[in-house]
Amino acid sequence: MTALDESTVILPTVQRRGGPDSRADHPETLGPANHPPANHGPRPTRPAPHRERGRNSKIPAPLRAPGEDDNAPPQAGAGGRLPGERARNQAAERHWSDRPNRSAAARPATRPFTRVRGKHAAMSRRQRWERRYVRALVVSDLLAGVAAGAVTFALRFGDEVTTYNRWYLLLSALLPVALLAVLVVSRAYERRFLFVGTDEYQRVFRGGVGLIAGAAVTSYALELDLARSYVLAALPTAIVTVVVLRFAMRKRLHLERARGESLRRVLVVGHELSVIGITRQLRRERYHGLEVVGACLPPGHDGLVDLPVYGTFDDVANAVDAAEADTVVVLSCPELDGVALRRLAWRLERDEVDLVVASALIDVAGARTTIRPFDGLPMLHVEHPRLHGGARVIKDLFDRLGALILLIVFGPVLLTVALCVRVTSRGPVLFRQVRVGRDGSEFRIFKFRSMYVDAEARLAELRHLNEHDGVLFKMRDDPRVTPVGRWLRRLSLDELPQLVNVLLGQMSLVGPRPPLPSEVAAYADDVRRRLAVKPGMTGLWQVSGRSDLPWEEAVRLDLRYVENWSLSLDLVILLRTMTAVVRSSGAY
Repeated sequence: MTALDESTVILPTVQRRGGPDSRADHPETLGPANHPPANHGPRPTRPAPHRERGRNSKIPAPLRAPGEDDNAPPQAGAGGRLPGERARNQAAERHWSDRPNRSAAARPATRPFTRVRGKHAAMSRRQRWERRYVRALVVSDLLAGVAAGAVTFALRFGDEVTTYNRWYLLLSALLPVALLAVLVVSRAYERRFLFVGTDEYQRVFRGGVGLIAGAAVTSYALELDLARSYVLAALPTAIVTVVVLRFAMRKRLHLERARGESLRRVLVVGHELSVIGITRQLRRERYHGLEVVGACLPPGHDGLVDLPVYGTFDDVANAVDAAEADTVVVLSCPELDGVALRRLAWRLERDEVDLVVASALIDVAGARTTIRPFDGLPMLHVEHPRLHGGARVIKDLFDRLGALILLIVFGPVLLTVALCVRVTSRGPVLFRQVRVGRDGSEFRIFKFRSMYVDAEARLAELRHLNEHDGVLFKMRDDPRVTPVGRWLRRLSLDELPQLVNVLLGQMSLVGPRPPLPSEVAAYADDVRRRLAVKPGMTGLWQVSGRSDLPWEEAVRLDLRYVENWSLSLDLVILLRTMTAVVRSSGAY
């Protein structure tokens, strides 16, 4: 049978809402989505108000048969693009495609997604995995309290319960409850402090200090005969255990996000270059959990942003439904002033979609920014970074004490590595090289030798094979590296002698990478800001990919550390260093 003999299928007639003059009452620059209903006269009765809101006019509405469920996706058509026709943005086709996205593919078929009544669909999905994560945090904190109380009681009193230690057994049983209470008071379970950043760990430490202080004050005020050794052992053990378990759970969450699970669906609003920049950064740092699913660009855009474009700034509220986004990120642009953002917040508030405004203050942490009202006008005040003072003295003491402890712990490893280097290749065990430290002062760095003795002389003939895009020289298969040196670099064991530099006060455990004098001579003025602090054995650059990162990204990470240093950030970087060493990505 030929195509001409087939029966004709009559499609249903689809009428447009409103009419050709439905937008005549609105200004050309502001669509009806940005006006309160009171500005348009009587509000018509609608059987399904959530799904009947005006769809983005730039995205064609799907055809539906009479009586078909409006919430069901339309069937895919067989139409295609004519030969030679310019490819247009396929936002609607991608949205209604039969191929599931990453978030949908991660859901098992045996547990279909159930939307919470009155909530946006994407927001309900996000709240489900967030609630599961918070419940797991509560369970892990309780287990940490139980373990700390049981271990401390067993070490202090053994396994025999007597009349004397019966009260301590009761205190060990109450420790998990007290620990959970102080964490709730310190807001360690609020979702805005979880998933990324150091605020979560800071609040855990504050709660732990408050618990220790409360126990001391209570025992003194009530004249309780409480053993100080028990308090000083149980409470710090519980806090450290909580931090370690929370760090492990966060790393597990980051692994899930690397697989495309537990992500926030983000709609980016801004100009093309800004949208491209933040999209690249979020795709590179997937542990933040922000998956960019679309964009809204200004009128007259070219749409070349490698993203589905859901219209202009006037179409943001409707584009959230089309993209199934649960978060809207508004970048800095003059078109979206305070009035426009306020109207957008009103529209997003209906479905509890998060609104995030990206500040123009690049890499300035929240701890350094405060909002201060001035005659009713909120002013964002930026504090200067803490490069001197008591906090730096504490950091210096922490570095030297930590280096001394690590030298003692890794003593056998240092001797073993030194023996392997000495036996396998000719030359000294340690490699000494001049590096630039804080404020441009030079010092000699100590490392285990991982190259042949003529490595410096052969550098000129290999300079054209540099695989790095900055002032550094990096080469994956460098012929100057010894066989043992490759393993040392892979496991970062060649850097262990730098603990001596930390003990001498020339370096820090955490900080920017120590550069060569030739590299510093090629620095731009902004890059010299890295020399405001001591260089470190590890840092944000090392735990974020090391040599695999482009030069601009490495500089940005080092400058972020200099501007936003804190002791809690150092602890997080040290914990992330262990996973980076095991992963060994970028180590060559």
